Amino acid sequence: QVQLVESGGGLVQPGGSLRLSCAASGSIFRIDAMGWYRQAPGKERDLVATITSGGSITYTDSVKGRFTISRDNAKNTVSLQMNSLKPEDTAVYYCNGDITTTNSGQRRFWGQGTQVSVSS
Repeated sequence: QVQLVESGGGLVQPGGSLRLSCAASGSIFRIDAMGWYRQAPGKERDLVATITSGGSITYTDSVKGRFTISRDNAKNTVSLQMNSLKPEDTAVYYCNGDITTTNSGQRRFWGQGTQVSVSS
């Protein structure tokens, strides 16, 4: 079994910063891409950023220049540094990983989500 556990959400004022972290554990053979998605109330879950095992990164346009994704392959973790936060960044943030387990093929695993609220 594989688990992804997020941490680091919370309430912050506009212009503030938060750092989200996600740790994958369990019967992991290999992790390919990891990423962050977010879902605001009444909206679909949308891509925020992804990073491959080789370090290739993709950001959605609305967060470019403000958010930074990084990962530690040795620790099976992915992080999202969020600066200059705006009220429209308010959402539940989910991490995911494209993981090959020790007893099955690759599939996408998701964390449980962490709430980020940006408000004065």
